[in-house]
Amino acid sequence: MDRDLESIQQVRDRIREAVAAQQLYSFMGQQRMDQIVEAVAKACEAEAVRLAKMAVEETGYGVWEDKVLKNLLGSRITYESVKDMKTNGVIRENGENGIMEIGVPVGVIAALVPSTNPTSTVMYKALIALKAGNGIIFSPHPGAKQCILETVKIVKAAAENAGAPKGLIGAIDLPSMEATDALLKSREIALILATGGEAMVRAAYSSGNPAIGVGPGNGPAFIERTADIPLAVKHIIQSKTFDNGTICASEQSIVTESSIEKEVRKELSKQGAYFMDPEQSERVAKLLMAGGRINPGIVGRSAKTIAEMAAISIPTGTKVLISVQTEVRKDNPYAREKLCPVLAFFVEEGWEAACGRCISILQNEGTGHTMTIHSEDPEVIREFALKKPVSRLLVNTPGALGGVGVCTNLPPALTLGCGAVGGSSTSDNITPMNLINIRRVAGGTKELDDIRKEHPIALERSVSPSREQGKPDVSSGFSAEDVEKITKAVIARLKREAF
Repeated sequence: MDRDLESIQQVRDRIREAVAAQQLYSFMGQQRMDQIVEAVAKACEAEAVRLAKMAVEETGYGVWEDKVLKNLLGSRITYESVKDMKTNGVIRENGENGIMEIGVPVGVIAALVPSTNPTSTVMYKALIALKAGNGIIFSPHPGAKQCILETVKIVKAAAENAGAPKGLIGAIDLPSMEATDALLKSREIALILATGGEAMVRAAYSSGNPAIGVGPGNGPAFIERTADIPLAVKHIIQSKTFDNGTICASEQSIVTESSIEKEVRKELSKQGAYFMDPEQSERVAKLLMAGGRINPGIVGRSAKTIAEMAAISIPTGTKVLISVQTEVRKDNPYAREKLCPVLAFFVEEGWEAACGRCISILQNEGTGHTMTIHSEDPEVIREFALKKPVSRLLVNTPGALGGVGVCTNLPPALTLGCGAVGGSSTSDNITPMNLINIRRVAGGTKELDDIRKEHPIALERSVSPSREQGKPDVSSGFSAEDVEKITKAVIARLKREAF
């Protein structure tokens, strides 16, 4: 059989198996589901190191030690966050207002898995899908196929050993564009969790099935004049170098004020950032984009590796490359998402101008996603919160880990909604609550007769005798002559206004 046809047939088989298994799973009840979720989380945590190393070896992206933490985020940290959630059966009941809410699984979920966070994304999506009572089928990125399939194997074995029906968890072993397209467009798929490149997310939204997608990140980090500058720089460097910048919530630009520019520059250099000269910036710029999109060859690479690729000389120990910029344009790669340790650097006269600059950066790319602010001025923070087109404004914390909920109290998540402004169906950090429907049972509280008594004018249904006879209703106190005069006056006024 042709490989493409074989992959499409495999998708159909996986969907059929998952639909049948999910129908059984949906009736197992919250307690048994929770036991399965716990077993999967423990199995994934036990393999966190091995899978992290496997991901780096296969993709070449990032740092395996950092991917261990990502795997823990996708397993133990996610589990601790969701374990006490009520998602199945009666989840809320209010006797006083007569409302009962019942959690209902959506069905079978199609999950797209990126190459930047391959193993951790499988763990996380599996846990939130199972917690919500759903089946799930993974579509691996071809560049991370082996580590993704190995993670699915671990998840599947742990779930089935704990009592989950066979077929509830599946994956496309023969990934192809045709197979992914068939998965996304199948009428048996209840929901798509799309994490990956912009083209893949758009395909999910145009599939005809409900989808939760994540657009590109391009978050600026604003260092305001009241900030603790050494701490702000530490947070930014930590975030931008974590797994070599492969988390989409990581900072892509620094915006600061002219009054503290020298101090910020000095601190950045002190902590391992290198300010490139114009020629070096131009060399690196040519590497950042390919065909108008991010160049996969630089994703997740270290500053040292990128410098070598660009044939530029940088100091030993450089952690992040910085380019001073003054313009935000689509054709300026420094003003776009850079999933590697490269930052743009903008300087503005005050926080108002900086606010405008941050908005222009986000509108260029990354609308609805995430940005950070480093400030001790609550009024400035409030103004940024009111005006920025983002779903997460992170304050005095590293963007990468703050956005996914590791060092903030946001829900731990590796799928970050960008809201309607970012072309997403939600602005949430996605949890099991986004993967259920809620059936509401509502008891009657009023009789129609009582409602009519409460609203006698608005709900008056009786017809006056004069109306029945085709005559003007004079119950309001107006005579027929009054009605005629008012009508003529209104018509005359409308004619005057028309000319």
